[in-house]
Amino acid sequence: MDVPISPAIRRRRQTRRWFVVAAVGVVLALVTLGLSRLQPAIPRVVKASLYFGTVQRGEMVRQVRGNGTLVPENIRWVPTANAGRVDQILVLPGEAVKADTVLVELSNPDVEQAAFDSESQLKVAEADMANLRVQLDSQKLTQQAAVASAQANYNGAKIDLEVNEELAKSGLVPALTMKQSKAKADELAKLFVIEQERLKICAEAAKAQLAAQEAKVAQLRAQLGLKHRQVAALKVRAGMVGVLQRLGELTNPLQVGQQLAAGAIIARVANPAKLKAAIKIAETQAKDIQLKQVAEIDTRNGVIPGHVIRVDPAVENGTVTVDVALDAPLPRGARPDLSVDGVIELERLASVLYIGRPVQGQAESTAGLFKVVESGKAANRVPVKLGRSSVSVIEVVDGLQVGDQVILSDMAQWDAHERVRLE
Repeated sequence: MDVPISPAIRRRRQTRRWFVVAAVGVVLALVTLGLSRLQPAIPRVVKASLYFGTVQRGEMVRQVRGNGTLVPENIRWVPTANAGRVDQILVLPGEAVKADTVLVELSNPDVEQAAFDSESQLKVAEADMANLRVQLDSQKLTQQAAVASAQANYNGAKIDLEVNEELAKSGLVPALTMKQSKAKADELAKLFVIEQERLKICAEAAKAQLAAQEAKVAQLRAQLGLKHRQVAALKVRAGMVGVLQRLGELTNPLQVGQQLAAGAIIARVANPAKLKAAIKIAETQAKDIQLKQVAEIDTRNGVIPGHVIRVDPAVENGTVTVDVALDAPLPRGARPDLSVDGVIELERLASVLYIGRPVQGQAESTAGLFKVVESGKAANRVPVKLGRSSVSVIEVVDGLQVGDQVILSDMAQWDAHERVRLE
């Protein structure tokens, strides 16, 4: 049988229930507040997996590094002087050549016919000049004969005038005869002068005609020389002492029977005894490179000292090409197009703070680096102002002191933490 519950007991039970609910709510609120104020757990990093660096003070050598190839200082590209078909290939790539070594023989009937025609034209012009000389000599002799005849007539008339003058003094010759003799002598004197002028003009005209014909012959002779050189150019020669490196284009090797246009590249000849290094430097690091700066070239078979001789003014694919002359003999096995590494010394900074170059540190910037504390048990992030950089070290401007040890490895995965535990 059920026993009825009194109102007083019911009220006590309800009061107790509300008290329990309120207590649970307060506890939950306190737990939430406490959790919100808790700091995230300090991550643990394996110390052996990190690379550390110690801040030092002293001389810092600024360098830039790049890779490249050995290239000949003297390279000659051999083109065709005129179009032609490849008849023979006499030298293969890799063989030593001299300046007059024939590499390839071409054929071009049009060039050979043009040389034959030019030679024929020259022979005709030379025959015309010989004929002209004969004609001019004949004209000169004819005019000289006319001058001599005019002079003889003038001399005869002059003698007659002198005789008549003597006779006239004695009254033996009438005045009319004297006038006739004087008139004839004057007329023949003028004819003699005219014939002399004709002889002079004839000589000048002959000289001018000969000069014109000689100029034509000289022009045809020069054209024939050009045609002969074009025929001779069908035998393509190396043009310098060295080694034949390539026949034809890199992607289109030269073949017998191939038809080439005028000016097409046939070969590349280089002197392998004189090589230089062409180093590609990132454009952001090339601004301080200057001529005559000291460099070292690593050929994988020895390191060769050198110096900068040229800096390309143009940027290509984000890099600047720097030519380095080699100041020591090449090691055995060095040859054109050999891959090399180059290090160029920019300057030496005396008495500066520097550390090994961190992965996340760039020149002239501020980086957050983890400094080792608590005797190597932990590392705290500190802002560090970095200055000028080199290949493997970078200048410390502010934020660290001599002897401080920092983590140089990539710490990007702990960017959300200001402190790590080292184990």
